Amino acid sequence: MVVTRFAPSPTGYLHIGGLRTALLSYLWARRNGGKFLLRIEDTDKSRNSEEAALAIVEAFKWVGLEHDDAIVYQSARDGVYAKYILQLLDEGKAYKCYMSKDELTELRETQMANKERTRYDGRYRDFDGTPPEGIDPVIRIKAPKTGEIVIDDGIKGRVSFQAEDILDDFIIARGDGSPTYNFVVAIDDALMGVTEVIRGDDHLSNTPKQMVVYRALGFDLPKFYHVPMIHNADGKKLSKRDGATDVMAYKEMGYLPEALLNFLVRLGWSNGDQEIFSLDEMLTLFDPSSINKSASIYNIDKLDWLNAHYIKNSTNTALATLLHESYGVNVHGHDQKEILLDALKERAKNMKELAELIPGIIEAPTEYDEKAVKKAFKDDAIAVLEAFVTKLESAELLHLPTDYHHQMEALVSEMEIGFGKIGMPLRVALLGSMGGPGMDSVMAIIGKDETIARIKKAVETLS
Repeated sequence: MVVTRFAPSPTGYLHIGGLRTALLSYLWARRNGGKFLLRIEDTDKSRNSEEAALAIVEAFKWVGLEHDDAIVYQSARDGVYAKYILQLLDEGKAYKCYMSKDELTELRETQMANKERTRYDGRYRDFDGTPPEGIDPVIRIKAPKTGEIVIDDGIKGRVSFQAEDILDDFIIARGDGSPTYNFVVAIDDALMGVTEVIRGDDHLSNTPKQMVVYRALGFDLPKFYHVPMIHNADGKKLSKRDGATDVMAYKEMGYLPEALLNFLVRLGWSNGDQEIFSLDEMLTLFDPSSINKSASIYNIDKLDWLNAHYIKNSTNTALATLLHESYGVNVHGHDQKEILLDALKERAKNMKELAELIPGIIEAPTEYDEKAVKKAFKDDAIAVLEAFVTKLESAELLHLPTDYHHQMEALVSEMEIGFGKIGMPLRVALLGSMGGPGMDSVMAIIGKDETIARIKKAVETLS
């Protein structure tokens, strides 16, 4: 059975790079009928944030990535790690290192002076003398000094490392007994039954060390997939300014979770020229081995385009619920909710924008844009508007946009004028500016009485 995991550190909020890794792990597990697990790597107690840990779980709920089994918190597993440290010590695969800070500083200065790579020199690897006093020893694992470490990576292919170039006897437990990252990651992945590790390629250099731990403890190695990073348009590491921000900030900015997931799955992976992917399609088509070997480029315009697509294709009931819950805009009771949302969701790139457009329709303008007035209110604009009011007052059964459009067509025909002669001044009268959806939709949304009232107010104000 395929078992994947996502294992963030709660030292900050979940960013989109992490969410992409989680999504890819989720899709591969679900496609294969396996398990997707969530582990919070909170062993660094000095940097951990309980708020950040809760925010990671909240982000998962928002985007709908459901993990299997209970969340594993590394901070609750100290006893497990201590057991394996003792095992390695007993088996002679790890040892206590009494190197002092002064010794370490001297060693590094000497290596730098000799233009050597700074590294631990193994001086306590086979130490059998009397331990120096006043030093809490760290625990180091006995790593291979020579030979080749090969990773059969599912994305990058065969990646080889020379042991003497990248490994020394790295620390698996600090002087206070707390275990280190590469040690606990390997243990937890093995004990949780993780068969395939999908993560960013910034972890590639950690993999040989974790493989040393796996082999020392007799664990089976998982399959590794190291996903290239997300870069900005300049080919540099993504920053907050580019979009590497808290996942929940995307919710606040008005992005839909399905749009964000669609955007993330396409960063480095494709299925022909297809751009729109439902979650079901992702689950059917995604394969991590087809992820590009090169870094992907973050494009906010693509995200906006996808988000607009998902807004347009959302039900009005769903949009009304989101508007109410997230922005306090309640259109559930509006008798023309369908026409209102149909008209505005064609124009909005995000939910925040949609929420901001609604008051501009259902609330009468309190002022009029000067440039729009100058452009629209000239020649016989006032007379045209007054004639339109008369026509509306005598009309019956005005309900749909087409009903109001027929009234506009009739006036244009009777007065023998172009459509712009009624359209532009009417737009300013109803909305206060030249923006907004079609006038027939606006009038259907606000109704006959409100339409007449707004026109009369504009005529009185702008005459």
